[in-house]
Amino acid sequence: MIEKKIIKKITKDMTLDEVLEIEPRLVAVLLGFGLHCFGCPVSQIESLEEASEVHGFDLDLFLEELNTTLEEFEGEKK
Repeated sequence: MIEKKIIKKITKDMTLDEVLEIEPRLVAVLLGFGLHCFGCPVSQIESLEEASEVHGFDLDLFLEELNTTLEEFEGEKK
C-alpha cells in the first residue's frame, strides 16, 4: 500500500504561531520577510495577511515562499 502524506497548505488567515506549529524550520522564511515577532504575543492573534499589511510585504509572494519551502521540507522526510 502506498501511503500519501498530506501537506497542509499555509493560508493568509493563519497566524505566525500556526505556521510554526506546522513546521518550525519555516522561521527562516519569516525572518527573511522581516518578521522577527514570532515570540511576541501578537504572533498568536495576527494573521499572515495582517502581518503583511503592517510590515509592508507582498502577501502572495510570502505565501508562495512559505508553501514552497514547506513542500521542500516535506520532501526531505520521505
